[in-house]
Amino acid sequence: MDELIGKLHWRCRRGMKELDLLTEGYLERYYPDASAEDRQAFTEVLELQDPLLMSYVVGRQTPENPAMARVIDIMRTLLKA
Repeated sequence: MDELIGKLHWRCRRGMKELDLLTEGYLERYYPDASAEDRQAFTEVLELQDPLLMSYVVGRQTPENPAMARVIDIMRTLLKA
């Protein structure tokens, strides 16, 4: 599990500092207790291009995948924290 977390941590490094903070925040706070479906959705979120991910985070668009939408919603709560 530690190796997987390390790989995910590396993948959280984005081109935008704001996205770095959101993806790393989710990984540290929510990923360990997330369901298998939400963990898979998070790995899919990390595959998104930065402009699309930012569009999801700020609410301009919503992912069609319900699990991915849950992960994005949790990441939005990190904006308010």
